[in-house]
Amino acid sequence: VMRNKMVFGLLLMFGVACTQKTSTSEKYGAGLSLPEASKVSAILSAPESYLGKKVLIEGEVLEVCAKAGCWMEIASDQAEQKIKVKVNDGEIVFPLTAKGKTAKVEGEVYKIELSAEEALGYQQHLAEEQGVAFDSSSVTGPMTIYQLKGLGAEIGK
Repeated sequence: VMRNKMVFGLLLMFGVACTQKTSTSEKYGAGLSLPEASKVSAILSAPESYLGKKVLIEGEVLEVCAKAGCWMEIASDQAEQKIKVKVNDGEIVFPLTAKGKTAKVEGEVYKIELSAEEALGYQQHLAEEQGVAFDSSSVTGPMTIYQLKGLGAEIGK
C-alpha cells in the first residue's frame, strides 16, 4: 500500500510538471500591468492626449540599439509608422535578437522638442549608431519626437 502511494505521488508530480506551460516570451524590466494594449497609430495621431500616461503597446521590433540595447523601435499597426521605446542605459538591455519578433511594451509617453540644430545632431547620431550615411539636407527644421519611457517588456522567443 505504501509503495502504491509513492508511485501515485510520483505520477502526480510528473503530471504536474508535464502540464506546466513553458514561457513563450522573455521578460524585461517591470512586469506588464495594463490589461489592454493601445494602438501605436492612436498614440501617434493624438500624442498630446497620451503625454505622461502609461500605455501598453504591441508590435514587431524593427530596430534595437546596437550599442547598449537602450532602445527599440516598435512597428505601428499602420504602415510606415513606428514608435521608439527608450530606457535608461543599463536598467533594461534589449537584445539584438529581438529584431523581427513581436514585443509587448509598457511605458510612459513623453516628448522631446528639438531645435533645428539639435535635430541635426540627433539625426546624425542616429545614423552613426545604425551605421548608415547621414544626409544633412533631410533635417529641415525643429522637430518634436514622441517616445515611450520603457518600464517593462515581453519579447516573443
